[in-house]
Amino acid sequence: MKLDILAIAAHPDDVEITCGGTMIKMAEMGKKTGVLDLTEGEMGTLGTPAERLKDADRAAEIMGLSARENLHLPDSAMECKHVNIAKIAAVIRKYKPQTVILPYKYGQRHPDHRIASILGYDACFLAGLVKAKLEGEPHRPHKIIYASSFMKVEQSFFVDISDYWERKKESISAYRSQFNGSKFANQIYKPGIDIFELLETYQRLYGIEVNCQFAEGFYISEPILLDDPTAQSPRSI
Repeated sequence: MKLDILAIAAHPDDVEITCGGTMIKMAEMGKKTGVLDLTEGEMGTLGTPAERLKDADRAAEIMGLSARENLHLPDSAMECKHVNIAKIAAVIRKYKPQTVILPYKYGQRHPDHRIASILGYDACFLAGLVKAKLEGEPHRPHKIIYASSFMKVEQSFFVDISDYWERKKESISAYRSQFNGSKFANQIYKPGIDIFELLETYQRLYGIEVNCQFAEGFYISEPILLDDPTAQSPRSI
């Protein structure tokens, strides 16, 4: 099965939090979407790896994913080494995504998020090398974008997720082992701040930037080419 979009992240629930609305929207538009979690999140304060994997399965159903896999790399001990790059590259060859979403690597509180971004980029390159000793046919994604919501960066573009905001929250709430409604649990993602209050604050703010109710932010390294500059949104004045 070929995927249109593959999101790669360090832990189960990272994709849901950073770009879950976009993944849901793309699936609703008929795109084949998938998630590759690199670890089981076993170092998390709450829950067990088994519970978190079950949570991830529930979230996948809510998001309408076509595929979800876990590489079972060590949580909080991932390393930028060839064996890990090759494992991710094999998944890229398997699903042949046209677009890959990675974590934004700068300013990350958790080192795994930064490492996941580096591993993911290197794997996208390695997967396209004809002589790479990997299973599957060579494939290199057409576009790499970075989920940069909550990061101190000038966003390259936003995606309107207003119609999918409630489902995004539902996909995060599927992680019952992590976000069970208690004050402590809901503050795990960013200590001292409720996860759902954080999400609503940022994504309403992004929405204001582009004249919609809720939006997610993304960064890309390359310039954006428009076919029709007269069709841009929002208004300038």
